[in-house]
Amino acid sequence: MAVGGAPIALVTGAAHGIGLEVCRQLARLGWTVVLSARTADRAQAAAETLSGLEGKVHARALDVADDASPRALAADLGWALGRVDVLINNAAAAADWQETAAVADLKVAHRVLETNLFGPWRTAQAMLPLLRRSRRGRIVNVSSGAGSHADPQFGLATGPAMASYAVSKAALSALTVKLALELREEGILVNAVCPGLTATTPGMETMGARPVADGAASVVWAATLENDGPTGGFFRDGRALGW
Repeated sequence: MAVGGAPIALVTGAAHGIGLEVCRQLARLGWTVVLSARTADRAQAAAETLSGLEGKVHARALDVADDASPRALAADLGWALGRVDVLINNAAAAADWQETAAVADLKVAHRVLETNLFGPWRTAQAMLPLLRRSRRGRIVNVSSGAGSHADPQFGLATGPAMASYAVSKAALSALTVKLALELREEGILVNAVCPGLTATTPGMETMGARPVADGAASVVWAATLENDGPTGGFFRDGRALGW
């Protein structure tokens, strides 16, 4: 694909929920979207639910917890599309929501960190050569208020639960800052986004969760920033959050 074509986004963990809705919203804006999931079958099944957007959405396998998988996808996309304009690190894992640090199963915690921290890290490293071919490179790390001191409902200081998930998301915000500083001079903007409590599973509306489309729109905002937009920040609905 020529450099002057439609913007190209890679979305990880996009088989359902926020990731799938981000793919829908970007494709409706005219973007070329690479919808990725852990297996090709899952990615293809998800892509087929985006009716009317055929040709704009490309299904691909990507396991962010596997060292080889992001590198293989980068080689594939380099040949098929030529570049990536935006990497959206959406794939995530969670432990039992009642998990606390003092008694956490560290094997489970390791799995959470492998997906939520090292997954975005290794995927960003693999995709950087393709992002550097873009005139508007962006990395969007989908984070959470659970990893922030500023979130009054689910933040780090609100209670001991969600230990490994909260630690992984706080670390993701730190990674965001480090990448942003390193890539600033190349014009690649790197930001973390909290989509807010979003109704990704049945019944979450009773907890005050908002529609998936609203959470996804927060991510799309960061993906579509102008070249003079912020970098190294943590945002929800386009507004800066502390972390």
